[in-house]
Formats: sequence, C-alpha cells, structure tokens
Amino acid sequence: MAAADGLQFPEFADAASLLAANPDATTVSIEEPAEAPRSQRGRPQEPGREEDDELLGTDDSDKAELLAGQKKSAPFWTFEYYQTFFDVDTYQVLDRIKGSVFPVPGRNFVRLYIRSNPDLYGPFWICTTLVFAIAVSGNLSNFFIHLGKPTYHYVPEFRKVSIAATTIFAYAWLVPLALWGFLMWRNSKVMNIVSYSFLEIVCVYGYSLFVYIPTAILWIIPQKVVRWVLVMFSLCLSGSVLVMTFWPAVRDDNRRIALATVGTIVLLHALLSVGCLAYFFDAPEVDFPAPIVPAHNGTTLIKSQ
Repeated sequence: MAAADGLQFPEFADAASLLAANPDATTVSIEEPAEAPRSQRGRPQEPGREEDDELLGTDDSDKAELLAGQKKSAPFWTFEYYQTFFDVDTYQVLDRIKGSVFPVPGRNFVRLYIRSNPDLYGPFWICTTLVFAIAVSGNLSNFFIHLGKPTYHYVPEFRKVSIAATTIFAYAWLVPLALWGFLMWRNSKVMNIVSYSFLEIVCVYGYSLFVYIPTAILWIIPQKVVRWVLVMFSLCLSGSVLVMTFWPAVRDDNRRIALATVGTIVLLHALLSVGCLAYFFDAPEVDFPAPIVPAHNGTTLIKSQ
C-alpha cells in the first residue's frame, strides 16, 4: 500500500486537494473537444441544403472530378484518349435520350445531362441508326408507292445510304463546329456569354436527332398529310431542345445577333428534316416506259398499261 502511495503523481493529489477545498469549482474534461465535432456531425442540415449540394457539388465531388480529369489526360494519338469519349453506360444514354425527346422548359440540356460526362457514343449510334432508317424507309416508301403497277420493277437504291450518311454526319459535325467557332468569337467580344465546348455541342445535336428515327420509320405511310404532321411534330421537339440549350448562351449578346443565331439554328434544323422528307420520300413519280413485246410476224407491239 505504501508502494502504491509512492507511485501517485503529485499533480493528481494537488487537484484533489483543490477540489476538496472548493467544491463549487468548474472542472473541464479533456475528452470534451473530441466530442464537439461528433455533436456537429449529428446536427441536422438546413432544409434544401442537400439539394444545393447536389446541384453545386461538394468538396468530395470536386476532388473526384479533378482525379477524373487527371485520369483522362492522355495524348490524342493514343487509344485511351478516344476511349474516354465512349465511357458511358446504358442508363446515361437512355436518360439523355429521354431528355431530348421530352424537353422541359427552363432546363438546360447541357448542364442537366451532358456537362458531367460528354460522350460520342450516343450521338454516333443515333446518327448511324438514323442513316439506315432513312435509307431503308425511303426504299420501302418508293416500293409501296409503285406497288401494283405492272411496268414497275423494284430495284434497291443503295446510293440512298451513302447520301443519307453524308447528309446526317455532315450536319451533326459541321454545324456544331461552326456554332462553336461563332460562340467562341462572340465570347471574346462579350465577356458574360455562356460558353460550351465543341464536344458538348456535338452531344446536343446528336441526341436531338433521335426523335427522327421513329419519324423516318413512320414516313413509310404513303400519306403526305401524315408525313408533314410527323415532320412538324419532330421539328418542334428537337428544335426546342436546341433553342433552350443555346438561347442562354447568346441572350446576353446583342439582341439582333442573339435572335439571328437562334433563327439560323432552327432554320438549318428545319432544312435537314424537310430536305430528307422531300428527297427520300416525296420524290416525283417516274413514268416507266411500256415494255416492247416482239410479235411473231416480225413487228413490235407496245404493251399498254
């Protein structure tokens, strides 16, 4: 017992004597600072704070984006550089397709769907599917129009595939390139203009063409009224996606320039849809010559239709 008393620290004895002399004294525990952060973590967040964090991003999300950017920094001549443009899953592509088919007023398509991870997978396959849909539907439409005519012999027009591919891919790449260059030029003139990257603009145009895939299939119906109703409906849906996306980028510019830019975007989009309908589906009927049937007596007869 004496050995135990000899091991007692003097500061503990002083603290015990002081506490005995003044029982009302305030004591501080050394574990309280460690409990303070614990109590702060348990504090409920303010209403709407979680939604703001999701929209604005947190420090963890910023670090994740920086790390993702570091992983994507590869030389442009390597396969890994282009692999990043196709690094999307099926749910992201379907979500972006739904956003292009059902545009919501006041929602920016780039900021809501594209900016987190722009891709070329969706635009490439949408354009490719649209090319074959237009070419095949155009051939079927021509077949149904001349069906039943004895002088008509169906011949597949494979050149429509190459013409459709040139038209669709040129529109999906050259128009975004011109628009990106124009926005960059206006951004140097007006500082508060919203800027989009070239890849983001290509994504918008690529996904906006999805609605024309079912429209091209329905263009097989040999009724001009139905076809024009379908083209106007598709033009309104896809055109609204383009307008709601690019109007915020030019609305702070000169009023005439902003309206002219949006008008040009809609006009080019309308020319694409109307041109495809007129060339591949509303082609003028060709009068096929009547076949010449040789007679047995050496004369020729023209077979009437």
